[in-house]
Amino acid sequence: MQPTVRTMLELDELALRLVVDAAQLPPAALDAPVAWAHSSDLVDPTPFLDPGHVLLTTGTQFGADAGADDPARFDAYVARLRAAGVAALGFGTEVIRDGTPALLVAASERHGLPLFEVPYRVPFIRVARAVADLTAADANARQAWALQAQRAISLAALRPDGLGATLAELSHRLGAWVGLVDAAGALDREAPPAGLAQPALGEVVGEARSMLRRGQRASRTLEAGASVGAAHRVTLQTLGAGGALRGVLAIGDSPQLDQAGREVVTAVIALAGLALEQNRDLDRARGHLRSGLLRSILAGDLDLAAEVAGEMWGALPQTPLRIAVADAPAEHADRLVEFLELRVDERRGRLFFGRDGDTVVLLVEQQDASLPDELSDEFDVAVGVSDPVESLPRQVQAAHEQALRALERAREQGSVVVAFDEISRQGVLAFLARTDARAVARATLAPLADHDAANGTSLVETTRVWLEHGGQFDATAQQLGVHRHTVRSRIALAERLLGRDLSGFHARADLWAALLAVG
Repeated sequence: MQPTVRTMLELDELALRLVVDAAQLPPAALDAPVAWAHSSDLVDPTPFLDPGHVLLTTGTQFGADAGADDPARFDAYVARLRAAGVAALGFGTEVIRDGTPALLVAASERHGLPLFEVPYRVPFIRVARAVADLTAADANARQAWALQAQRAISLAALRPDGLGATLAELSHRLGAWVGLVDAAGALDREAPPAGLAQPALGEVVGEARSMLRRGQRASRTLEAGASVGAAHRVTLQTLGAGGALRGVLAIGDSPQLDQAGREVVTAVIALAGLALEQNRDLDRARGHLRSGLLRSILAGDLDLAAEVAGEMWGALPQTPLRIAVADAPAEHADRLVEFLELRVDERRGRLFFGRDGDTVVLLVEQQDASLPDELSDEFDVAVGVSDPVESLPRQVQAAHEQALRALERAREQGSVVVAFDEISRQGVLAFLARTDARAVARATLAPLADHDAANGTSLVETTRVWLEHGGQFDATAQQLGVHRHTVRSRIALAERLLGRDLSGFHARADLWAALLAVG
C-alpha cells in the first residue's frame, strides 16, 4: 500500500506526533497518499513541491524579528502549502525553537493541514528514507500483484471458455464489475453476473454501441447511473483494429486500477482481442457456408440447405415468410452480421440469412416482420422486403427479385425500409418512373413549370389533379376550388405549351408517368 500520513505517524522508529486536533481535519486528510518527504525553510517552498509531498521544516523562515508572532505570516504560509497540495507539514523541534509554534498549529487546523512534530533525535533524512522505503515496498508489492494477476489470467485464457474465464478472473482481481459488449452492440457476458444494475447497465451498453458505430479505436470514462443518483464510474475500451472493431470492454471503478492494475487490464485487452480475432476467422468460415446455402435456396435446392442449416443453426424458416435484402456497407458489415447471428440464436428456426455481395439476404417469418426496421435503424441502411412467400421453393426466386426491386426504391429514398407491395400498389408506371427517368420527365414538364414560374400560374398542379380524376373537368374544378371553365382553359394552355393533344390515352399516360417520376 502506498504510504499515507497515517502510516508515517504509526512508524515507531520515527516517533512523529500529530499536534493538530484530528477532528479539525478533513475526513481523509490523514489517509492522503504521500509521494515524497522534502525539507525546506524557505518562506515559500511551493515552487519546489508537488501534490502529495510532505514538507519538513525547522521554522527559521518565521524569524525572530518583531513580526515573528504575526498570525497573518503563519496563516499565509500554511495557505500556500495547502493550495500546493502538500499532504502534511512536519516541524522539527529543538533545532531553532522548542516545541511547535502555537500560531502554526492554529493556522494548520484552520486550513485543514495535518501538522506533526519531528523530535530532535530523528533527522529529516530518516523521515525521507522511511517514505522512500514504504514507496519502494508498495511498488514491489504492486508489481508482484500484477505478475500474479497476469499469470492467473493467462491460465484462465486456456480454459474451454477462455474469454469468459479471463473476464471473470479480471473481475476477481480488480474487485470490480467487468462486461464485454460484442460487435453487434449486445452485452455478451459480464462478471459477476448482474453486477451492474439498470439504468447504469443500459447507459454503458448504449455508449459502447456509439463507440462501435464510430468504428475507431477509443477509450472513455462514463459516470453511469448518475441521473438516478447512483453513479458508477465505468471505463470503456474498444477491442480490435479501427474499422473492424470486435467489441468494447467495460470495467467498473476499482482502487486496484493504478499503474499495476492498468498493466493487467492491458494484458486482458490483448487476450480478449486475440480471442475475438480467432472467433472472427470462425465467423468468416460460417459466413461463407451461409452464402453457399443461400445460393442453393435461391436456386430452389432446399434439401441440402435445410439439412446443413438444421445441424448448424436450426430448421429453415417456415412459410409464410418474406425475403428481405439489406445493404451491407463495408464499415458496418461485421457488426451487421454479428447482430443477425444473435437474432438467429434468439429465433432458432425462424430466421436465416446469408451474404450476397454487398447485401445481406434474409428469410424472415411473419412474426419477425419488425426485423428489417431494426436493421435499418441500427445500421442506417436501406432494406427491401418482398411480398409473403407461401410456397418454397416455387416462389423464392420471384420473392428475391421483388426484394431487390424494393431495395432499389429504398436506396432512392435514403436508409429506409420499402416493401414491394408499396411499389405494386402504385402501379407499373410508378415503378417505371425511376431515378434514370427523372431527367426526361423534368424536360417533358419544363414548358409547364417554366410558365408557372414566370406567370404565377398552376398548370403543373392542375394537370396532375385533372389526370388523377381521369380527365373530368367538374371533379378537378371541385378539388381545386375553381370554375370548370378555368380548368378547361388551363388544360388547353398546357396542351399548347406541351405541343400535345391530351385527349388520347397514350399522351395522358406519358404525362402521368412524367409527373410520377418528378414526385
